[in-house]
Amino acid sequence: MASKKDLKVWAVEALKLNRGRLSLIDICKYVWDKHEQDLKDSGDLFYTWQYDIRWAATYLRKEGILKPAEESPKGVWELIQK
Repeated sequence: MASKKDLKVWAVEALKLNRGRLSLIDICKYVWDKHEQDLKDSGDLFYTWQYDIRWAATYLRKEGILKPAEESPKGVWELIQK
C-alpha cells in the first residue's frame, strides 16, 4: 500500500529521469503511468493523491531537495543540483 511518503519518492524519481525539471502535470502523468496500481491499492490516498503530491513539493522544498517555488517557473518543479 502506497503512502504520502511514496509520493515524494516518486516525484523525485520522475524529476531525476527528466533532467531535474518537470511540470506538475508531467510529474502526475509519470506517477500515474508507473504507479497506477499502487495508487488504486492505497485506500483513501487514491482519491487524494493529486492534492497530496502538491504537499509533497512543499516538504521537498523544506528538505532542500526542490528549488523554492519563486525560483522556478509557475507549475514547474526543479531539483536543486548538488
